[in-house]
Amino acid sequence: MADEGTGNAAGGRSRAAGTRARILTTAERLFAEHGLYAVSNRRIAEEAGQGNNTAVGYHFGTRGDLIRAIVRTHTDPVGRRRTAMTAELGDGAGARDWVRCLVAPVTEHLASLTAPTWYARFSAQVRTDPASRSMMADEALEAESLRRVVDGLDACLSGLSERTRAARGEMSAHLLVQMCAERERALAEGEDPEAGWDRFTGELVDALVGLWTAPETTG
Repeated sequence: MADEGTGNAAGGRSRAAGTRARILTTAERLFAEHGLYAVSNRRIAEEAGQGNNTAVGYHFGTRGDLIRAIVRTHTDPVGRRRTAMTAELGDGAGARDWVRCLVAPVTEHLASLTAPTWYARFSAQVRTDPASRSMMADEALEAESLRRVVDGLDACLSGLSERTRAARGEMSAHLLVQMCAERERALAEGEDPEAGWDRFTGELVDALVGLWTAPETTG
């Protein structure tokens, strides 16, 4: 009887994990397509194959908790990729090296997902909502790997004023999110499929290096 009870408990946990995963992937897609607040929990539950309309709240709590859970399913693997990249950099790493450590972990993660992907477009929707945008930024900046990239860039560009570094940091975040969202959409719709993520990564690194190393306007 004990073995049967243990098996039932394990089966219940497995089913719950499967339900959570379906809700997460469904919510990510719907939020990417329609925005964070144009989609009801009822619709998420229905499209995730859940007969109980309270399933989203039961498994995740508030809408903010659901959004945070989606973000974490991606920031964790991105963080691991970034940690590995930064660990390979030597003392002579330059701005391009650090910018690549900013961009490549994101694009490599998107390339690793089953197509079509939705996370880049979901992230773009998050940036339109102040509360969710702040939450996503906090999640990212909690990662030691990203703080190391920021510190590395700061060390390479110490001649820039603090205000300019902050402004260019915000510009970089915007370009990274929006351009990844546009590339994701284009790939999903079959536009320029040969370009893929590799070529895009190099182009975006080039653009961001130019942004960070441009002369600072004074006065």
